[in-house]
Amino acid sequence: MTINKALILAGGRGTRLRPLTHTIPKQVIPVANQPILHYVLEQLHCVGIKEIGIVVSPDNREQIKHYMERNHWNLNLEYIEQKTPQGLAHAVIVSREFLGEDSFLMYLGDNLSGGRLEGILSTFESAKADATLMLKEVDNPQQFGIAEIGTGGEIKRLIEKPTNPTSNLAIIGTYCFSSRIHQATTRIAPSKRGELEITDAIQYLLENGGIVNSERLDSWWFDCGTKDDLLEANNVILSQFATQHIRGSISEDSEVEGLVDVGKGTVITNSEIVGPVKIGENCVITNSFIGPATSIGSKCKINDSRIIRTIIMDDGIIDSVAQIENSVIGKNCSIFSSRKSVDKKQFMIGDDAEMLL
Repeated sequence: MTINKALILAGGRGTRLRPLTHTIPKQVIPVANQPILHYVLEQLHCVGIKEIGIVVSPDNREQIKHYMERNHWNLNLEYIEQKTPQGLAHAVIVSREFLGEDSFLMYLGDNLSGGRLEGILSTFESAKADATLMLKEVDNPQQFGIAEIGTGGEIKRLIEKPTNPTSNLAIIGTYCFSSRIHQATTRIAPSKRGELEITDAIQYLLENGGIVNSERLDSWWFDCGTKDDLLEANNVILSQFATQHIRGSISEDSEVEGLVDVGKGTVITNSEIVGPVKIGENCVITNSFIGPATSIGSKCKINDSRIIRTIIMDDGIIDSVAQIENSVIGKNCSIFSSRKSVDKKQFMIGDDAEMLL
């Protein structure tokens, strides 16, 4: 039952991240200057899975392909269109031709995790399971599918987004399945949300003789569906840099402290950079403070501004803004201030916007 295929679900619309997701799929929003999906591909590459189906929507198919073609892992990628968002189990149904009768790993494409995949693969393969779920304790189980666990550690029941949860073990976005999941997806009915829930399909397996087990995640994990999730994931990943890495030019009147990564061609003058921070290539930063938990894309220009805990994508311009914090700013955005204000600003801005404060 060795797994050689993976299914990445990347068809979601990202409504909670609008207006940003009007122009960029949430699965390729950069976190620490790297698209979310690239972290997923890296994890799959590390366990030797090369046959990967990516479930996309008609709206985001070409954009997802554009970002995935820039990967360097020599993976075999196939794009599978889910014309309407009818649930995770429906995504499995539309992927049947790609999956065939093979066992596979399924990964939600907007999830980021510090864990590795060896554990869930081993748990699945050693038990010859039909479904293995990745579980993690959460503070808000009513927002997830949750698993009720027996005294012996076995899975007793699965419930999707329960109103009164009896467990805080969320089923997070990583699963392993045998081909029996295909029978299960044809036996379930749409939920109250009008979707075919993968938890209902796994529950069917559980009730009909299937082997269903779980693996606990003991590392960090983010479902990057909101601005706060993106910013926290950005902070965690930036904080894992091993050393300071400076490839650009830092003037003598500038200070760089902590875990800071500066790309080649970037010029920093009369500024203070306090990590964890990542700055892309060919940026110009002058008379500014770039504070912790900030990532700045390539070809950005920042002048006379203070920026903390923020994601700025490529080609941004920030000029004379007293302080930006807790913000996500899309590509090719410009923010200018005509007067020096001490107010702290928070933004959620889609691509190609221009603001005058």
